[in-house]
Order: sequence, then structure tokens, then C-alpha cells
Amino acid sequence: AHERRSFGKALIEHQAVNFRLADMATRIEAGRQLYLHAARLRDAGAPCLKEASMAKLFASEMAEKVCSDAIQIHGGYGYVADFPVERIWRDVRVTQIYEGASDIQRLVIGRALAGG
Repeated sequence: AHERRSFGKALIEHQAVNFRLADMATRIEAGRQLYLHAARLRDAGAPCLKEASMAKLFASEMAEKVCSDAIQIHGGYGYVADFPVERIWRDVRVTQIYEGASDIQRLVIGRALAGG
């Protein structure tokens, strides 16, 4: 975003790109706080299955969204296999599948909320 130019200025200087970057940073921080909360519960010996599932669900889906937004910011370059953001997006996509797919995490969370 600093190097690519559009309409005579760096992408980072466009308000729409700044908004997207702000949303991306906010999502990343929210995911960080969710996993830190689950880790604190675990360290304290408290039950944390629901919180760990929330962190896994949110972080894996957030990572895919953030990578997709990064591809969008980079335009055509973002989709080229030789460009790092495309590889990162492919690597991140699998996090919604392994170690408990997103729907399994939803099931765990739903059961915990229902008291079971």
C-alpha cells in the first residue's frame, strides 16, 4: 500500500484503504484479546473450552478475512501466486478446517451457552 500508486498517490493515502486497514487491525487485535483471555483462564486452571473455541473460531475466520482484504488492497498483484499475500491467504484458509473446523467450534460454543 505504500509502494503501489493509484490516481497519483500511494494507496495508503486513500481514505478507503485506510478504513480497510483500520478494520483489519481492529479484527487482529480482537482475535489477540480472545486468545489471551482463553490462555489466562487456562493458566488459572479455570474452565476455558468455550473461550478457546471462541478464540479459534474468531481468529481463523478473521485471518481469512484480513488476508482477503490484503489481496484486495494489492489488486492484481495480491492474487499472483508469487506474491506473499496470496500464499498467506492459502495457508490461513486451512485454519478454518484443522484442529476443529469452524462449525465444530460453533457447536462447542452453542453447547456451552445452552449449559451443556
